[in-house]
Amino acid sequence: MQSGTQFTQGLRLAMDDGPAWTVEAVRQVRYHVVGSDHLFSTHNTDLLDGCPEAPLRAGERRLVVIDENVEKLHGARIREYFAFHDVRITVLVLRADETVKQWDAVSRVVDAMNDFGIDRRREPVIAIGGGVLTDVVGFAASLYRRGTPYIRIPTTLIGLVDAGVGVKTGVNYSSGKNRLGTYAPAKVTFLDRSFLRSLDLRHISNGLAEILKMALIRSEDLFTLLETHGPAVRADRFQGSTGTLARAADAIFADSIHLMLEELQPNLWESALERCVDYGHTFSPTIEMHALPELLHGEAVVIDMALTTALGTLRGDVSQEEAGRIFAVIRALGLPLWSDVLEDRGLLEEALRDTVRHRDGQQRLPLPVGIGRHRFVNDVEPAELEAATRVLRQAHEAVRHLPAGTLVGA
Repeated sequence: MQSGTQFTQGLRLAMDDGPAWTVEAVRQVRYHVVGSDHLFSTHNTDLLDGCPEAPLRAGERRLVVIDENVEKLHGARIREYFAFHDVRITVLVLRADETVKQWDAVSRVVDAMNDFGIDRRREPVIAIGGGVLTDVVGFAASLYRRGTPYIRIPTTLIGLVDAGVGVKTGVNYSSGKNRLGTYAPAKVTFLDRSFLRSLDLRHISNGLAEILKMALIRSEDLFTLLETHGPAVRADRFQGSTGTLARAADAIFADSIHLMLEELQPNLWESALERCVDYGHTFSPTIEMHALPELLHGEAVVIDMALTTALGTLRGDVSQEEAGRIFAVIRALGLPLWSDVLEDRGLLEEALRDTVRHRDGQQRLPLPVGIGRHRFVNDVEPAELEAATRVLRQAHEAVRHLPAGTLVGA
């Protein structure tokens, strides 16, 4: 073979200094996000037909992994659905919350797949539960035989608008939030808001935190929707009990997911590290892990957003009036402004150091610019964090006597 470089369909051979090969390949990624209320109504066929790559037919079988709380509330209805459509299911009931989002949970799912004898080409695992459950199942599926397809049916608001629409999976390791994980899109995610009827309001608020994130960095219109209709939509659990509530819930739900997918789609593997959807996720992983089980994920995220809003006011990027509106909406959505873990003066510095390691040596910290815009900075100093913490504490003290869900100034 002659010396030099040859190219054949992405394969390059260089002979100048001995043989060496470079392989280049592209793998297309395609997944579906499908809205389908009352998914487990026996006459709803979306689950049967909604995954073109693996349609579900009578006589087939599936492994179903279900959150233990969902099992208690909806297990009988889910089993009735599969029986009605003559699909044989094997069910693994799994406890799934942040305190047990560890390798042991992944191992249980892998054991279930192995015992089931899953055909990884045409028998996708079905995961039914909140974001923790779908993360665990997605991670296990991505590992089993180097990739087994799975279907997500999130049952919490945070699962519907955040954890269920991206491609990341993960579990916690040691004190690290989602320290173990993969990029593994589900074949299809079904979004069924009827599950939200059985959630307590705290978990509705938990999901609203991720919706508020998209509003603060991308859309003043979405923020105004939350400001105007958010408390009532929260109280109604996104069920659309009246025409006004239905229109508001539909708009908040669809806009937040569309904005999220717009940001995720060009950068699914996070090769670009300046990601505006990291807003609220700079300090929150450390805050959340230190506060477990006190804080839910969205609650930690919103404290991060409140802190960086305070940081934005100190930098002149967010006006006092805008900050007041943001803090008022946070409270009106039943979310906290403060956690006592912030009293640990070194905690935020530790969180920022960990984020810098995660973001290739730079802070790449998204900060709000007004409401609905953002910019990235790399120069946040410990003294600035202390000052922002003092501003946030003052805001918290001003409203702490008000019950969560109260619109400040209303």
